[in-house]
Amino acid sequence: MQYQEFVCAVEKKMNKKMEGGMKASLHKTVKNNGTERTGLMIETPGKNIFPTIYLEEFYERFQKGEMIDAVIDDILECYQDAESETPTGVYMLEHFEQIREKIVFKLINTKQNEKQLRELPNLPFLDLSIVFYVLLNVRDRGTATMLIKNEHLRMWNVGKTDIYEAAGENMIRLLPAELYTVKQTVEEIMHPSGQKKRQNLLKEKEENQVLDEQKISVEEEQQIPVEEEQDFMYVLSNHLRSFGAACILYPHVLEMVGDVIGEDFYVLPSSVHEVIVVPESYSMEQGEMEAMVTEINETQVAAEEVLSNHAYFYERKTGKLALSK
Repeated sequence: MQYQEFVCAVEKKMNKKMEGGMKASLHKTVKNNGTERTGLMIETPGKNIFPTIYLEEFYERFQKGEMIDAVIDDILECYQDAESETPTGVYMLEHFEQIREKIVFKLINTKQNEKQLRELPNLPFLDLSIVFYVLLNVRDRGTATMLIKNEHLRMWNVGKTDIYEAAGENMIRLLPAELYTVKQTVEEIMHPSGQKKRQNLLKEKEENQVLDEQKISVEEEQQIPVEEEQDFMYVLSNHLRSFGAACILYPHVLEMVGDVIGEDFYVLPSSVHEVIVVPESYSMEQGEMEAMVTEINETQVAAEEVLSNHAYFYERKTGKLALSK
């Protein structure tokens, strides 16, 4: 069964199973970087938010031998999970104050999203753009989000400044930044059920500063764990690893990263979800790093998740992140 045949079969079978006036229909969406995805939009009478469940991953399971009826059951379970875990009042999105505390932002590539950006409130940042979304819910299967468009601002009678201020307040609370060594990240991938937890170096830095302010003794200072010297590359993201590249915009985060590693550094955008931090003393020439990032983006990163091919440089003295050193 080809993909188009699969999605049509899923739509037909879903509509046979659903009751109470619910309806499933195919919906194509242009996502980040102009990529197009096919989803199943499920409409429920009396509700003005229609969850869209994307089908590409389900088709991969079908290709590997899973029966289509089992796939259908899992899609329905995904929808039911979303419904049961949706916070009260989410269907009243026409009121800004009801969703103000759920507005956050992410970074996307400006050039690759020129057409989409015409419909979105956005702010420029280097070769990137800051766009906004509502973090409706967080669950094991993923996050439920709604991208904020210009039409929403008109409905709410607010401007970009209002949503940027709201997002700035919410990011640290809803999506706090975390910094880990690449070694820790690899170990977590290789041993997902391991007992050893990642060490958030930003949190440790804050705790160490508190201890310093309390003037702890040298002996006590020596008990504070430090990273092994060979761990010189770091991953910066949020605790969900979802659109975590936006952490480079958080107040004082890059300053704290500089304090952790003790020198200027490069920021390599590995995806929209995270960036890699490389101390200047361990870096290659900027052109070589950008060539490496470009190759990884072309071969290892999904087109929808590519952020940029540039290697950014952070200078501690000025506190500025720039496209070049």
